[in-house]
Amino acid sequence: MINFQFFPRSHGVTPQIREIIDCFKKVDDIRNEGKQLKSDDMLSLIRPYLEELNFKVEKGKAADEQVYVPVLYSENDQVDKYFAADAVSEDHKIVIEVEAGRAVRNNQFLKDIFQACMMCEVEYLVIAVLREYNFTANGMPRVSYDYHAVKTFLETMFVSNRLRLPLKGILLIGY
Repeated sequence: MINFQFFPRSHGVTPQIREIIDCFKKVDDIRNEGKQLKSDDMLSLIRPYLEELNFKVEKGKAADEQVYVPVLYSENDQVDKYFAADAVSEDHKIVIEVEAGRAVRNNQFLKDIFQACMMCEVEYLVIAVLREYNFTANGMPRVSYDYHAVKTFLETMFVSNRLRLPLKGILLIGY
């Protein structure tokens, strides 16, 4: 079962965002519930569904398999700076980042937010994180409730209204 929350909570999801949620639901129905997926594993499962929606999706770690989104342009309209994303919609308005263990422990979700805010034309960010991340620290098994942690952070950020982002919304998905 996936969980999701759209921010700001005063807005509902767009039809295109709903289609992305449906992609994650399809994958959730077929994946092995007992196995903790790595982000690349989840991305490979969801790739065909996103590609059906005309998203460009990362295929691997080689330079020609990455998805690059422009950030800055130089003279003669050449891309001067870009960030890599896991997926981007055909119109460049939606960026998707799929995270696993690094989402909270290494604050990767914050980097995802920052980069999406810098990307040209991007209006929506989708961040998918593990609902629960199981890991070992000092030889002891631990659990991090990543979806809840990121949701609490986003809730605080949007409710406090002290930081305004140039995005129309952020969709958080817990898988």
